[in-house]
Amino acid sequence: IFTMDLYNMAGSPSTRAIIMTAKALGVELNSKNVNTFVGEQLKPEFVKINPQHTIPTLVDNGFVIWESRAIVVYLVEQYGKKDSPLYPEDPQKRALINQRLYFDMGTLYDSFAKYFFPLLRTGKPGSQESLDKVNNAFGFLNTFLEGQDYVAGSELTVADIVILATVSTTEMVDFDLSKFPNVDRWYKNAQKVTPGWDENMKRLENAKQFLKDNMIEKLKV
Repeated sequence: IFTMDLYNMAGSPSTRAIIMTAKALGVELNSKNVNTFVGEQLKPEFVKINPQHTIPTLVDNGFVIWESRAIVVYLVEQYGKKDSPLYPEDPQKRALINQRLYFDMGTLYDSFAKYFFPLLRTGKPGSQESLDKVNNAFGFLNTFLEGQDYVAGSELTVADIVILATVSTTEMVDFDLSKFPNVDRWYKNAQKVTPGWDENMKRLENAKQFLKDNMIEKLKV
């Protein structure tokens, strides 16, 4: 029987990016929750699937892949229609999408995680230097979006979906997007045009509630 299992933690940006991509493709995922707060990712049965024991991890009929940006590209290439606008075959269009995905991983998401995610563990955000890096990263994204409706080219791609998952995480921490008007404009539009946005917000709300119940009050920036 054909099954596609997604080992994930419900509210994480990387999980939400995959959920939205799957929705855009009309692909069903069997969601298997892994609670990293209590170390479920270290269970031997999961380490056997992914020796790096990171989530999300996708198991597609025996084929295992992790790293969310690799997963979204795999899903489009495997299940999207030929030359899908989500990840077109044209090398230059694809290169721009890849650049934005790497920008998200190494700059935008990375800076956001380093400043805000310590809250989840310690109740305190990262340093002022970390916050400066967040603002710099959003400044770069603001520049990329000058005169553009999408982050990589003229239509919705996996780069928009992945970056939308990152940017929407600001809803958990009251980060003021209005300082970055192009990002703010893109964000409002992306919510309307991205399949699975409602599911993304539902997962964010649940994650917010989980953190409120278990760890932190909402941080004001």
